[in-house]
Amino acid sequence: MVETMKRRPGRPPKTKKQVSQIREDQPKKPKVHENGDGVLQKNEIEANSKPSLVLDDTVKKRLRDGRKKVIYQEMEGFLDNNFKKRNLGQKGRPLNSSSDNETEPQQGQPPRRSTRTSKNVLKDNNNNNKKKKKPTSIMCHQCQRNDKGRVVKCSKCEENKRFCIPCITTWYPKMTEEEIAESCPFCRANCNCKSCLRMDGPLEKLKESKSKLNEKLFKPDTIEKLMKLKKSDSMFGEVETFSHSKHLLQTLLPHMKRFCQQQLNELTMEAGIRGISASEIKLQNAGCSSDERIYCDNCRTSIVDFHRSCPQCNYDICLNCCMEIRDGHLQGRDDEDVIIEYVSRGLAYLHGIDESQSKFGKRGNRGKPLDFNAETSKAVKRPTSGWKANDDGSIHCPPKELGGCGNGLELLCMFTDNHRVANLVEKAEKIAKALNVEDLTESLEERRPCCNSEDQVNMDNGQLRKAASRENSIDNYLYNPIAEEIQHGDLEHFQRHWASGEPIIVSNVLENACGLSWEPKVMWRAFRQITNLNHDQHLDVAAIDCLDCCEGPINICEFFNGYTDGRYDKESWPQILKLKDWPPSNLFEERLARHNAEFLCFLPFKEYTHPQRGLLNLATKLPKESLKPDLGPKTYIAYGVVQELGRGDSVTKLHCDVSDAVNVLTHTAGVQIDSDVLPRIKELKQYHRKQDEEELFGQSGILENKLEAADGLESVELSDIPENQLEAADGGALWDIFRRQDVPKLQDYLKKHYKEFRHIHCRPIQQVVHPIHDQIFYLSSEHKAKLKQEYGIEPWTFIQKLGDAVFIPAGCPHQVRNLKSCIKVALDFVSPENVGECVRLTEEFRSLPLNHRAKEDKLEIWKMNLYALEKAVMDLEQGVE
Repeated sequence: MVETMKRRPGRPPKTKKQVSQIREDQPKKPKVHENGDGVLQKNEIEANSKPSLVLDDTVKKRLRDGRKKVIYQEMEGFLDNNFKKRNLGQKGRPLNSSSDNETEPQQGQPPRRSTRTSKNVLKDNNNNNKKKKKPTSIMCHQCQRNDKGRVVKCSKCEENKRFCIPCITTWYPKMTEEEIAESCPFCRANCNCKSCLRMDGPLEKLKESKSKLNEKLFKPDTIEKLMKLKKSDSMFGEVETFSHSKHLLQTLLPHMKRFCQQQLNELTMEAGIRGISASEIKLQNAGCSSDERIYCDNCRTSIVDFHRSCPQCNYDICLNCCMEIRDGHLQGRDDEDVIIEYVSRGLAYLHGIDESQSKFGKRGNRGKPLDFNAETSKAVKRPTSGWKANDDGSIHCPPKELGGCGNGLELLCMFTDNHRVANLVEKAEKIAKALNVEDLTESLEERRPCCNSEDQVNMDNGQLRKAASRENSIDNYLYNPIAEEIQHGDLEHFQRHWASGEPIIVSNVLENACGLSWEPKVMWRAFRQITNLNHDQHLDVAAIDCLDCCEGPINICEFFNGYTDGRYDKESWPQILKLKDWPPSNLFEERLARHNAEFLCFLPFKEYTHPQRGLLNLATKLPKESLKPDLGPKTYIAYGVVQELGRGDSVTKLHCDVSDAVNVLTHTAGVQIDSDVLPRIKELKQYHRKQDEEELFGQSGILENKLEAADGLESVELSDIPENQLEAADGGALWDIFRRQDVPKLQDYLKKHYKEFRHIHCRPIQQVVHPIHDQIFYLSSEHKAKLKQEYGIEPWTFIQKLGDAVFIPAGCPHQVRNLKSCIKVALDFVSPENVGECVRLTEEFRSLPLNHRAKEDKLEIWKMNLYALEKAVMDLEQGVE
């Protein structure tokens, strides 16, 4: 009887004899299936059978896609006598050749034996065995995929890293295929893949393999610089340390003498109050740890050492306030009420058009005002005219309405032991005399390095850039060295210009780095990679609209799309946005660690600028455990267009930093205004002019001659900058920096013409507390021309190009307008030459109202002076020994 078996449709049944014959002639087939991870495994395998393979639909699809050869080779490896386990990647994903490594046998499987069979062993000409070549991997180092077609293989690195053409086009647009084949981005230390952006791994590998790199392709000292900046305790030798310590002693000692004299005067006053000699006084130590900040409860200035404190309520006052109380003119308390309210009137008002003429009618509040706390709140009037000193000079604690208790006396206290400041000054004077350290003012009287023997500018000097056209002035040209050409002796050249309060421009600083991309999408990828666990928290960022000075949330991807392509509001006016504190400056090093290392690498004159090891940066002298001011680095990312719009320009308004700063332009993106919106922009500019005539100047038509340029979009800029330079490919931002000696005239001009300016919600400025520190003015080209006509002053005006590092001295008011979308990275530092300006600005802040944005003493300049001079004295003592 013939026994039927299960059969495939369309085939005749086989008899038992026929089936038996087939089994004798053919080996058994193992059952193979693909698990959830896309890994082929065997289920039932007979001991002495020759395996075959049943391909599933996924593998068949790969065959149809033209990858037969690679998959067949993989199948041959799988179908050997010991059934190597092969990983074909996740289901539906391309084959990943990086998974060719063998894996350990699973429990219950037979142990592995040699795989050298006749199938995977070839014979050479001498009939010797040689192993068959493994298939060449085409996995891209950047994206970790192998299904994007052709790849470019590096010939330098040991791993022969590969980069696919789409990744080269997207992430390395400035590199050719030939350059990558010769030395890939990893070898050049500018790879911006996810793993390399974490920095530590790539730098270590590069340090090991650097000797094998072509010096023509990669600067020999770049990696050493990065590793030194990251790990080394010092970048300077003993000779440099001794020389810089002398410079610190020379510049800081005069200021510390003044500080010490103020303490001695207060000590003498205390001796008179107690009726004993000053030498007999033992002051109480108030006990302040290094991680605390103590501020004056009256003027908000930082307290370093001597001060007065109430033993009952701990109300502290600084020595400056003590002197002013005794003189009867205490500042910062008895001011008039400051009521400045800027009410939003909608988008139509921003463009000076009636609601009926607007496309969208009246709109409500567009966002939170940028200066909300300082500009819209009412200052609390706290009269201090009744707070007076006693006849003997002692001071009572202020009444409760001023924050005190009104009962006890303010007692003289200190934070240090054994008259620390006086002893330090005495020791510093002895060393200065022994080393014959001359006064800084005498050394500055020598001839300027960029002038000839007749004290005229040497026009043959290629390191100068014209920035002003003042008559009878030798400071119209700014020192502008090229980063790659800076030599050791140029530091003294830098110092002479810097001590004169002049800005300095260092060009091409990006050439001194590894070439890491500062593209917005690269920075966003690095930031997102670090914060992927909290990804949802970082999709929206705060952006400031330059038209109404208000901030609001925006998706980070939308912002960066507008950065490169431009944006327009609903009235077809260019929408100029800038990010507010992204990423937060206190997290820049953590979240953009690779970019932070790159930034520190290309910083010029690191003696001044390095935030951890700059010997001439006073901010580095604070103890490690102390609270430090936020000096950066911080990024400034904003849109920009070449044309000066008049309203909503991408500007940083006129202000003055309490410390020195260096600002580097790391990326630009040119954005052209669409031709189809030009007629609408010209129409809106007419509305703007009409509104200004009515609200700012009345009906007199005073702007007829001043605003002729408003009819077009031509940029009218002061000084000798031609328009083709404004549109140059590498020009990114227009800077105006005023001289310190011109500040009084500048303030007078702003006080006289403040009603001609607009601020939040495009509302006219109603009141000025301080023309510079309020940060509410931007001088357009028309106002700069009027300033020169009426007061005879003009700023240094120049274009910051890609790779330019602009040094801004403390005390120099400045403003910036972006000509393109820009990414700038800025770092504050404190140089010994400008300590006097830092002190002057700190004293200016004391007189501001309590609710002013610049009121707080964030720098603590006297604390920096104290620690810096102590460190210099210690280094000089060791050097002398």
